[in-house]
Amino acid sequence: MNVEERFQLITKNAQEVLTEERLRDYLEKDIPLRHYIGFEISGEIHLGTGIQCMAKVADFQKAGVECILFLADWHSWINDKLGGDIEIIRSFAYGYFAEGLKACLKAVGGDPDAVRVVLGSDLYRQNPDFWTGFVEVCKNTTLNRILRSITILGRSEGESVDFAKLVYPPMQVADIYTMGVNLAHAGQDQRKAHVIALDVANQMKTMPLKDREGNNITPIAIHHHLLSGLGKPPMWPIDESRLQEVWTAMKMSKSKPDTAVFVTDEPDDIKRKIKKAFCPEGEIAFNPVLDWANRLIFALGRGPLRIERKEEHGGNLQFATYAELEQVFAKKELHPLDLKVTVADSVIDLLAPVREHFAKPEIRKVHEALKQTMKKVKLR
Repeated sequence: MNVEERFQLITKNAQEVLTEERLRDYLEKDIPLRHYIGFEISGEIHLGTGIQCMAKVADFQKAGVECILFLADWHSWINDKLGGDIEIIRSFAYGYFAEGLKACLKAVGGDPDAVRVVLGSDLYRQNPDFWTGFVEVCKNTTLNRILRSITILGRSEGESVDFAKLVYPPMQVADIYTMGVNLAHAGQDQRKAHVIALDVANQMKTMPLKDREGNNITPIAIHHHLLSGLGKPPMWPIDESRLQEVWTAMKMSKSKPDTAVFVTDEPDDIKRKIKKAFCPEGEIAFNPVLDWANRLIFALGRGPLRIERKEEHGGNLQFATYAELEQVFAKKELHPLDLKVTVADSVIDLLAPVREHFAKPEIRKVHEALKQTMKKVKLR
């Protein structure tokens, strides 16, 4: 691939690139790109984590980027996932979470054997300078900025939290420098931590990022769109000035299982959840089902989208692009139920290889253990 082809693949379907100029510069100088995306180990993997994230990782792989999946066990512990028990968190890191992410990566055309999986505990044990880098990050940012950044934990700005949660953002930044990452990747909700990572680049003395000539460089940050959950937003209609805020608040979450599709869900469950989804007729500004059609069908190259309808309901429709689908839906020429049925069938087909992977006895056993653990955590 030439520079332009790599650039287009790396930025494909990205919501934000910080910055495109820096990315072009690194590609033109042939600086090897090392990517990472971090995940809390917090329960079952849903479409936003498994498919949306891994589709972008697949793009990076095809563009010749070294890719790392970071299993953030310490961050999960800090953020009280799986009952805040770090041993339970670690027990599901490789056996469930890594297996699920790799299965999803394969489902979207990536190479699961080429991706590197790193557990946070291993990173810190093998790199004692991590804590020096962590302090450097803390010395070069402010308490007020960290307080504003706790939204990356899914917490509200100004919310009262235990002190441990304040170390989460600078640890996330230190992870980037410890692994030598010059391409940090996440959903738009992780932007604040990444911006800190970019801002402290010139102050990092312990583990600075370097180019081929040994000059300090600043990482690139790429953020993908947050796949929406299927529920109705708390405010409706939505004030257009708050649309991005609502998208972030309504992102798919495992804490709302009926508005999320998990990558191991059975076809009947997928159909049931999508049938109940918020999908107002003619509404295109905020519509989870349209969002899924866009991100899980067209953006992944799984089009055209064919809607099968009886003749008395207008007959079959076929859309080559998302723009065509959106235009017809806006005119109310496509009923929400017909769209839901088609999107559900497409999601079922997309996840078929993941369900097949989790049908293997040893992996199914770990998955069942995770589900039992989650029930006990909820009971406590």
